[in-house]
Amino acid sequence: MTDVLDDVRDHYRASGLTERLKHALAAHWPEDQPLTPQQLGTLDQFHTRGLAATAELAGLAGITADMSVLDVGSGVGGPARFLSATYGCRVTGIDLSEPFVDAARYLTHRTGQSERVSFHTGSALALPFDDCDFDVALLQHVAMNIADRARLYREIARVLKPGGTFAMFDVVANGGEPHYPVPWARTPATSFLMTADATREAIEQAGFRTLASRDDTEAAKAWITQLRESGPPPSPNLGVVMGPDFAQLAANLGQNLLEGRLGVFTAVFEAEAAKTRVNGENR
Repeated sequence: MTDVLDDVRDHYRASGLTERLKHALAAHWPEDQPLTPQQLGTLDQFHTRGLAATAELAGLAGITADMSVLDVGSGVGGPARFLSATYGCRVTGIDLSEPFVDAARYLTHRTGQSERVSFHTGSALALPFDDCDFDVALLQHVAMNIADRARLYREIARVLKPGGTFAMFDVVANGGEPHYPVPWARTPATSFLMTADATREAIEQAGFRTLASRDDTEAAKAWITQLRESGPPPSPNLGVVMGPDFAQLAANLGQNLLEGRLGVFTAVFEAEAAKTRVNGENR
């Protein structure tokens, strides 16, 4: 498993990322100008349908100002900043990539949110938080990199309070082998797709009850089609984060969705009573 984690970490290595972000932002705003999460929306929402998808998922999760929210696989922090700015909640992000975490902290400083939005480097398979720490956990386009789904979902269950909410929005297998590279993996070696049904089953086995679920594939297809028709994306965009081959990665994702090789699945779950951890497992 260590080798796979190293490969995933390498995929998101993004050396010099914070400096690239500073340079890209300087072309539009002075370094001392405060920014809003909306201004960064084309740059920091690393999933299909971007900021709109984050807003929809947050609405389904029922987030309020008094909640503590965990963003698992937080990337450069776009969803975390949006959630805190929109709802007034405290948000904690965790990501495997240290350059992503450094960049997330920099961008959060630029939006003036460092007191309520924080980020940690770490694995979703061993979350560095106490049991029952959070009211809500979000997972957006992350699970595709994780082979041990049972452990992932058990860890999320562990850190949620009893009755807490787990909201997920992920790419799922849909009947065909994807074209690679894609945004989360350049080869099949670090891509661990599951069907929507298998994903739901794995989450329920980890100690959750399904509250709502839906197939968002058609919405993703419509978004891809609109992007193709609108021409090059506005600057700054995710190419700053993922490098010069991001256009190919994004194009392959779109092709996989349009050909029915992949789907997009959204669901919200309720955590059951708190689990006791024994020998690294929930029971």
